[in-house]
Amino acid sequence: MSDADLSGVWLGIFNYPEDLPATSFRATLTDTGGRLGGTIEEIDAVILVGRHLTSAVDGTRDGRAVRFTKFYAPVSEDYDVVEYRGTVNAEGDEITGSWQVPGAWGGSFIMTRPQAAPAQAEQRDAAER
Repeated sequence: MSDADLSGVWLGIFNYPEDLPATSFRATLTDTGGRLGGTIEEIDAVILVGRHLTSAVDGTRDGRAVRFTKFYAPVSEDYDVVEYRGTVNAEGDEITGSWQVPGAWGGSFIMTRPQAAPAQAEQRDAAER
């Protein structure tokens, strides 16, 4: 599944260096022929603890390779752009890789695409008939 459409909701965590707590996030991606866009929402656990942050995503998917930049909005001196590089698994439901604030620090991340519950899938199949 090298050209999986990555559009949809993804849940993930990114890890910081040292002993800082991991941060969970929710990404909503659009994948238009390998061009990635969307948003990421998270609750800051390190700099401005407890603050809800929203960022825009701009990137690409080339086969299983994924690259995107996260731009925080509104822009703040406490936050900068974050670059992500990852690999989509063969099933197209998990991306793992690393993130980096250029010239500063970085860590690892993992994000997964939740599967529809069986009851929801059955209802959708019945509605399509």
